Amino acid sequence: MKKDSRRNFLRTSTMAAAAFYIVPRHVLGGQDFVAPSDQLTKAVVGVGEMGKGHLNYEGRTIAICDVDKSHLAAALSKAGKGVTTYSDYRELLLNKDIDVVHIATPPHWHGLMAVDAAKAGKDIWCEKPMTRTIGEGQAVIDAVKRHGSMFRLNTWFRFRAGFYGMGVPVEPIKKLVENRVFGWPLKVTISGVTGFNWKFYWSGKTNLESQPIPEELDYDMWLGPAPYKPYNKERVHLNFRGYWDYDGGGLGDMGQHYMDPVQYLLEKDDTSPISVEIDAPQQHPEAVGSWRRITYTYEDGCQIILDGENKDKDAVFIEGPDGTLTKGMKSSIPNIFGVIDELPDPIPQMVSFSESVKTRQKFALNELNGHRSCTLINMGKIALRLGRNLKFNPQTQTFIDDEGANNLIHQPMRGHWSI
Repeated sequence: MKKDSRRNFLRTSTMAAAAFYIVPRHVLGGQDFVAPSDQLTKAVVGVGEMGKGHLNYEGRTIAICDVDKSHLAAALSKAGKGVTTYSDYRELLLNKDIDVVHIATPPHWHGLMAVDAAKAGKDIWCEKPMTRTIGEGQAVIDAVKRHGSMFRLNTWFRFRAGFYGMGVPVEPIKKLVENRVFGWPLKVTISGVTGFNWKFYWSGKTNLESQPIPEELDYDMWLGPAPYKPYNKERVHLNFRGYWDYDGGGLGDMGQHYMDPVQYLLEKDDTSPISVEIDAPQQHPEAVGSWRRITYTYEDGCQIILDGENKDKDAVFIEGPDGTLTKGMKSSIPNIFGVIDELPDPIPQMVSFSESVKTRQKFALNELNGHRSCTLINMGKIALRLGRNLKFNPQTQTFIDDEGANNLIHQPMRGHWSI
């Protein structure tokens, strides 16, 4: 074979072989395959029962953090090989390979960790409730804006899934409300009767005795910015919701799931109620108790009523001057689903956080509207702790003529911790 002919033969053979072996990645990995190099990386801080669920969310987990060694070990076995473990979230934030930080700790850490994550240049996926205080929510908004972070809150009912007792996503209800099918203003009742359970089993216990701190738990770091209290197993992990230092009972646990979609329905994403009224027993200074009724009133007359006792057996979910809507999408409006079909769709929402991070477009439930729905929770908590009704200025986000209530907007943090 002549040299030129042989050279051409080898070149043609090599190209043919290359064409045979170069196969698109999506073919090798399946239809939904995304190469690791194309995935956002994430770290999960707080890998107890809630945090372990975050391992399955969008993104590739490359780091986890917890102050309990047993939590770390259990999460690591689920996360798989190549995942770095941390006991101090501040060290995790130094890892430049992390794109998104998931905060799945008790709420007394949410605000502080979110601010620190924003300062570290991370995007943030935060558990509900967004923050334990109104002031911490304001600090998160400021930090996210200053450092250009993307933020999402981990409740999704305003944009997907069946909305508890209604049995449908929020979108068809939004179509009815924004087209004023029920008239205006509206009263929304959230109770067991309308399909929402307030979970008063999260009430705390009093007179807790000091117990030995488990060897696997860094209790001082678990407390972090919270006031120091002697260790008792009732305070930590699954039981923390029952104590004002860390959360707010059933209101703190479920409030953002239940009320954020209502805030969206009522077009209140950029404001807050002007008053909160309570009917409740006097609360213990440390342990969260139950309550009978909490009523929020907006400037335009719209109301959100939380019926803790399910006292109103005939309650409807939405009541307006022109009609009602209740559990199971039953309505006083004839042919309600036919009406829905004829109405225009709401403005589309950004519902993929990965897409939000890549495009820098705000997620559907972000630091701004998330803060406003969390303010509903924190207004209620302050009224309950003080045992009185309160007036609120939505613009300044302060209580009117009530120094005691305003003192609970910005609550001090322990030791060297600050936000």
